[in-house]
Amino acid sequence: MNMKEFVKWVLAVLCGLAVWGIVKLIMFFMMIESVAASSAGGASSTVLPKEGVLLMDMSTLAVSEQASETDFMAAIQQNGISHLGLLDACKALRKAAEDPGVKCILLKTDNPAIGVTKMEELRKALTEFRKSGKAIVAYGEAFTSGSYYLASVADKIYTTSHHGGNNFMLGISGRMIFLKDLLDKLGVNYQLIRHGKYKSAGEMYINNAASPENMEQNQEMIDSMWETIAEETAQSRGISVDSLNYMIDNLSINYPEDMVAHNLADEVLSVEGYKEKIAILAEKDSYKDVKFIPFADYASSKVKPNLSAKKKIAVIYANGNIIENEDPNNICGDTFTKIIAKVRSDSTIKAVVFRVNSPGGTVLASSKIKEEIDLTRAVKPVVASYGDYAASGGYWISNSCDYIFSNKTTLTGSIGVFSAIPEFSNTLKNVAHVNVTPVKSHRHSDMLTLTRPFDSGETAWMQTYVDDIYETFVATVAEGRDKTKESVDSIAQGRVWTGADAIGIGLVDEIGTLEDAIAYAAGLAGDADVEAWNIEGYPKPLTQMEMILQQISGKKMDEEVSAAIFTGTPLEATAKEIMRWAKTWANGNSEPVVFARMPYTIEIR
Repeated sequence: MNMKEFVKWVLAVLCGLAVWGIVKLIMFFMMIESVAASSAGGASSTVLPKEGVLLMDMSTLAVSEQASETDFMAAIQQNGISHLGLLDACKALRKAAEDPGVKCILLKTDNPAIGVTKMEELRKALTEFRKSGKAIVAYGEAFTSGSYYLASVADKIYTTSHHGGNNFMLGISGRMIFLKDLLDKLGVNYQLIRHGKYKSAGEMYINNAASPENMEQNQEMIDSMWETIAEETAQSRGISVDSLNYMIDNLSINYPEDMVAHNLADEVLSVEGYKEKIAILAEKDSYKDVKFIPFADYASSKVKPNLSAKKKIAVIYANGNIIENEDPNNICGDTFTKIIAKVRSDSTIKAVVFRVNSPGGTVLASSKIKEEIDLTRAVKPVVASYGDYAASGGYWISNSCDYIFSNKTTLTGSIGVFSAIPEFSNTLKNVAHVNVTPVKSHRHSDMLTLTRPFDSGETAWMQTYVDDIYETFVATVAEGRDKTKESVDSIAQGRVWTGADAIGIGLVDEIGTLEDAIAYAAGLAGDADVEAWNIEGYPKPLTQMEMILQQISGKKMDEEVSAAIFTGTPLEATAKEIMRWAKTWANGNSEPVVFARMPYTIEIR
């Protein structure tokens, strides 16, 4: 390429970049215009049929902890997936049960974008819907254990006759990832100081396999979760749990015909057969006459806050990791203390439901939030409701609530503490070929520079620090749950429990849903009629414009659209942690951080 051709090539590239910039700018203004139009049109401009089949297509419906202000950005970012808060979804099903325009529900369960505890709560709401006498029909082309768990609530289950409609009902699997061999190759030495033999959050850095205690708790946790799913599934289909387990263990559920043969489905349908069934269900002569009512649109239209009510119940959503720094997708200690204080000072709010969906985080942020919850309890009732997680720091912030509701599949407890501090001396010397010479005023001045390992005295000092926080954690739970410290310690040690097991050891009070917690809080506040209350959610969801600006700034929205029960892999957490340490080291202000957190990635197949 000569100079003239090179100049042409550079100009072409620059022109291309300029055009792309203009296109992005046009797209931005189009989004602004769309938002303005949707705002002008009101909260829901969709015209719904007066009557029809309520369509719950779980492949395009993401049920998240808290309702967002709008689905506009979510639809753009997630290829048309509608986002709906769990509480609104359950309320919509109650409305549908009483609505003469809703003839029945068609539940399509393939690829559900919903976690297992929200699936558990939604399934309970669907069970209540069936009491109205209206039918629920489920349809699936390739069932997994998770999608079938939801489908099994239906009166009838149909599956496809198409080739490729195989089923993958394989149970629950957990993945524990261990990075010691990788970190050894990189020269990274993680110094783990912990209290609690089951506190396994830092094991991934120092082991290349699970400890016996870690394996024990994981196996019992998986077994307990599966017991809940299997019992409800088997009961709905009139089969035994042993039979279901036998089918899964022996890979007996593969083709659509296998589903019918084992009483897991009622019929294998062709396309025309499916359309005929839906027409009959909708009481129409032909499928073309059937009107479908999208579930998210129905919820948006029918579920409205009772703004005329002078008294309120606040639902505070603690969703994500508990952190110190500001992050709208996680639980920032300082931000949340302000939110709780605001709720406490609002005289129109008579009770609080603290909805916790967190695996924990830093001790400092957890302590701040716990203090504000206790101050609030002194002036109004505070009832806890647990989602996928309420573990470690998630349990720390909520254990003193007046009453605790948990789902059976919730992971809770994990009363333990750890600090994992890497040091990069071998990385610097043997990988990066960098030599570091410390200059210090005192013997331990360079202890936290991450450039050398702790000596025995420093390790003992850190252990004392961690042990003291563990004792504080145990004492906090003992006071919050009205137990002795000895009894709490016996079920603590970092051990994780499912909600089904936690109720038997006094970590929670009752198995129940978010709606159950709200009803209980209403009763404590003096009026058990939930309809008489305005239920108000905190933190306030992002506005349409804030969502757009967040997308433009490159921040990722934390929406629950994964088929995995719990998102956020250990590898991702490790990468973020190493980057955090690298940043603090570069700034010369590294400090020991103590965590009350648990990392698990569990999938239902």
